[in-house]
Amino acid sequence: MSIIVDIDVMLARRKMGVGELAEKVGITPANLSVLKNGRARAVRFTTLAALCEVLDCQPGDLLRYSPGSPDSPA
Repeated sequence: MSIIVDIDVMLARRKMGVGELAEKVGITPANLSVLKNGRARAVRFTTLAALCEVLDCQPGDLLRYSPGSPDSPA
């Protein structure tokens, strides 16, 4: 996959744990873990907006494109 998820970076900057973020966003810790670890195939804009609101950031702070990513299709 060529989209890198940087939720861990924002969590560290905000000194917040995954459980606390999941509770504030309104999703399960398991679903947040799937997203955080880059295993999600999609993310709803409402979830992305909630993450940005809670973490006080922009979508680009959480997601970035990497053209040479190992999981990119050939």
